[in-house]
Amino acid sequence: MSALDIARWQFGITTVYHFIFVPLTIGLSFLVAGMQTAWVRTGDDKYRRMTKFWGKLFLINFAMGVATGIVQEFQFGMNWSDYSTFVGDIFGAPLAIEGLLAFFLESTFLGLWIFGWDKLPKKLHLATIWIASIGTVLSAYFILAANSWMQHPVGSVVNPATGRAELKDFGAVLTNSTAVGAFAHTITACFLTAGMFVVGISAWQLRKGNNADVYRPSMKLALVTVLIASLGVIVTGDLQARLMTEQQPMKMAAAEALYDTVAPASFSLFTIGSLDGSQEKFSIRVPGVLSFMATGKFDGRVEGINDLQAAEQRQYGPGEYRPDIPVAYWTFRLMIGFGFLCLLISLVGLWLLRRGRTPRARWFFPVATAGIALPFLANSVGWIFTEMGRQPWSVFGVLKTADSVSPTVSAGTVLTSLIVFTALYGVLAVVDGVLMVRYAKAGPPPPEAPRDETDSDEPRPAAFAY
Repeated sequence: MSALDIARWQFGITTVYHFIFVPLTIGLSFLVAGMQTAWVRTGDDKYRRMTKFWGKLFLINFAMGVATGIVQEFQFGMNWSDYSTFVGDIFGAPLAIEGLLAFFLESTFLGLWIFGWDKLPKKLHLATIWIASIGTVLSAYFILAANSWMQHPVGSVVNPATGRAELKDFGAVLTNSTAVGAFAHTITACFLTAGMFVVGISAWQLRKGNNADVYRPSMKLALVTVLIASLGVIVTGDLQARLMTEQQPMKMAAAEALYDTVAPASFSLFTIGSLDGSQEKFSIRVPGVLSFMATGKFDGRVEGINDLQAAEQRQYGPGEYRPDIPVAYWTFRLMIGFGFLCLLISLVGLWLLRRGRTPRARWFFPVATAGIALPFLANSVGWIFTEMGRQPWSVFGVLKTADSVSPTVSAGTVLTSLIVFTALYGVLAVVDGVLMVRYAKAGPPPPEAPRDETDSDEPRPAAFAY
């Protein structure tokens, strides 16, 4: 394997691993903030217990996300120096804002939230978790703006003298249609991820008969979140598919393994055969769906891989412009399938919880707990599709991946770092899993002791022992 191949493997492994934690952090921060808001408004102690229980799991996940995210930016300079040289003028602005504004905003106020219990007034303490939650969303937007420029480079020109992309319109980068679409799709996926996480753990605890006063309302809130977020993911995904067809038609064709241009185009739910277009033994198809996804019309024309390959050769010169077709085909379907399973679980769960009931169907609890994995799998294969479907480009239509790798870094050096990072991330995965399971099993804190009329919501002075 060449240094390019190993560098791509390393970036893919570390990126997918890091993105396991990001959606849960964003979505769970808002759910925790909502639970604490309910406690402040109602004074009901169950909401305080919910806040502290889910907040502890949120903090563990946040710490893992920060630790694994730092590696991402270092890789640009280590393994992808030619890429960094080319895009540095563009990437510098949104990533600097993300680091200096959004990340410090969320980390500062998250620190105040962690250490502010019983020290800050209730409403001021509540404000800290909301500000931290908003910081996670801002952080996500600036990172997605940078990534979306790679998918659809706008607001910049390539200087022929230096061979670098130069920023001309920062507003165009931030308002890139690809960034807006990706942000809406990603944020709804974050709420879906957090919702299924809360549903699964609540189901496990309810199956054990533990703290129904905490886990039943947690499950109901999470199921509603999953239902709304699932619908949001479907709508934003549909809009994103049309943007993808307009900006990267080869990626849409690869998602269906569509080799010949057709109108209307059907969508295959499942196919047995070769994905090189030579033969198809069996396929379950839905007429017109691919046309609707690509064009908004059930009889729309969708360009095939063969025509697009010829067109890109005419535009960019000789070369292979087709991504890995099997990877694009199956990741696209797995992403959609995992998402629809989450929607199904939310509908069944809300039906079982109707009119104040606690689910009696014993099969639902293990299914809901296993469902925790679904959004994480959907997020992972979704990012693999997004990034590998763009190949052979690192910046679509401008810079190829083969021209982005560091020219002086050997395959052995990259392989060594790949092995070290993979082993380290494996250890971190074990640590994270042990901590998550331990605190999920521990349950919420005990109910608060009744307060007398002299108690106040204001912070009390510290007591000193002499």
